[in-house]
Amino acid sequence: MRISNYDKYPATRLDAELWQGWDAIKSELARRCASSKGRFVVVVECYQGVYHDEIEPEIRALSPACWINTCTIFKSPAEIEEMTYPYVTDDRLFGFRSHFTYADFMDKTRLENARHQMETASGLIIVYGHGAAYVAPEADLLVYIDMARWEIQLRSRRHEINGLGVENKAEGASFQYKRGYFVDWIVCDQLKKTLLSRADYWLDTHQAGLPKMITGDTLRHGLEKTAHKPFRVVPFFDPAPWGGQWMKEVCGLDKSQSNYGWCFDCVPEENSLYFDIQGILFEMPANNLVFYQTRALLGGPVESRFGQDFPIRFDFLDTMGGGNLSLQVHPTTQYIRDTFGIYYTQDESYYLLDAEPGATVFLGLKTNVDSKEMISALNKAQDTGGVFDAERYVNRWPARKHDHFLIPNGTIHCSGAGAMVLEISATPSIFTFKLYDWGRLGLDGLPRPINIRHGSHVIQWERQTDFVRDNLVNQVKPIAQGEGWREERTGLHENEFIETRRHWFSSPVTHDTNGGVNVLNLVEGEEAIVESPSGAFESFVVHYAETFIVPASVGEYRIRPYGKAEGKECGTIKAYVRFRE
Repeated sequence: MRISNYDKYPATRLDAELWQGWDAIKSELARRCASSKGRFVVVVECYQGVYHDEIEPEIRALSPACWINTCTIFKSPAEIEEMTYPYVTDDRLFGFRSHFTYADFMDKTRLENARHQMETASGLIIVYGHGAAYVAPEADLLVYIDMARWEIQLRSRRHEINGLGVENKAEGASFQYKRGYFVDWIVCDQLKKTLLSRADYWLDTHQAGLPKMITGDTLRHGLEKTAHKPFRVVPFFDPAPWGGQWMKEVCGLDKSQSNYGWCFDCVPEENSLYFDIQGILFEMPANNLVFYQTRALLGGPVESRFGQDFPIRFDFLDTMGGGNLSLQVHPTTQYIRDTFGIYYTQDESYYLLDAEPGATVFLGLKTNVDSKEMISALNKAQDTGGVFDAERYVNRWPARKHDHFLIPNGTIHCSGAGAMVLEISATPSIFTFKLYDWGRLGLDGLPRPINIRHGSHVIQWERQTDFVRDNLVNQVKPIAQGEGWREERTGLHENEFIETRRHWFSSPVTHDTNGGVNVLNLVEGEEAIVESPSGAFESFVVHYAETFIVPASVGEYRIRPYGKAEGKECGTIKAYVRFRE
């Protein structure tokens, strides 16, 4: 049995001051407020999903002469529901990307009254809530209370939080996520990007009742440090109807849980980032790094193409001891633009970290499949609850450890049972059109959403057996070799913007970011160490199955076996944006 050395709490170490607990935080804020004897405006900006019932009374205990809660300035929930409906829609999963800002959520008359109230007030003035920095852009002190999307999702599942200006905590989690994805988080991030460079304090309230605060300077120093060295985001794990048992052992997870199907190991839009300050973990969304250190992290060419989006996603799909994933397809680029307002799609691939004997991957269509017949069979299975004969229409390929299956958009696919998949993909994260789910219910006891109509519009029917074999299954090409190492190209397909390279090494092997961000996973070997030939960053140790990011700013770096792996052959898979060869 493997003893897990997988690090679930990776962090950037900082030598800085941190305040923990409301008493310490209030004392520090009171000290700053007392430094002015006259009119003093404090803005406390909040990301969607924070616990207002906990936070508001603590901030209000600073005893302001004037208190403004932005919830009193918002339009009515009914007005906001009407305004956002074309983007949220009635669909259980999908909406359309909006372009709202906080100005769209505020009632103009109430906003004018609040600003007049501030202008005529004296002493300590506190503006608190969502959009507080929009209401009072010229604050004397700016405090930001942040929230990562994974924690927001957990709170949504427990029906604890509302969206911006609406009362929707009773809705299903998928509806709440959809509102966040297509509306709320766009609004919050648009404002946050302007505040990262000037906030005086940053608060972490991810753990209820245990707030932590750092200065804005500490935040910015930590993000800058992280963007110039290899690092990991904080992984999170989740069960699934098809989930398996592999991650329990390898990642050291709770064995009392029925399964773990998912791990988001590198999805900065969803993951958190930790700072280790005085032995205390300070949590924030990993997206803050993308927003504040875009060029250093992504590199100029990648930034030019994707802006402030991190384009590469690594996640785990565990069906070892589990079941098949849903049979699915991802939208083409034009379809995702026209239908959802997203400008690039979820091309992907399956890299097999491990596999049981007999494991398989469903990929591409059988030769001479009749498209109308197949769609009719899918609809019949959906309407009647009957069985869809997947193997009549879809290829089923043997899957072994270290196989790599390429899945450009429009290709029908799914992992079969008995596979441990490292999914390497582009980052749009919810645009999976499930076609068939083997008659299962979701973890909520409801049928999982099936999207045959969407899927039928994007399946590339020419991707049949010969094409898949010749273009998408194990397209391994030797690239280079040296003493104790060799490099292979494993994909992705020419239609996809991600390039992957696998290195096998028992001696040090040199890499270079070549001006673009690299994402890697240690796919073989207990441990490896990442070093800077010039000493530009501290050596960074990674363990088996850990995903790590090497920012574009790093340039040249070296990886070699470490610890128990010294003298043995290790392997990494590396992904980067293909912008030049």
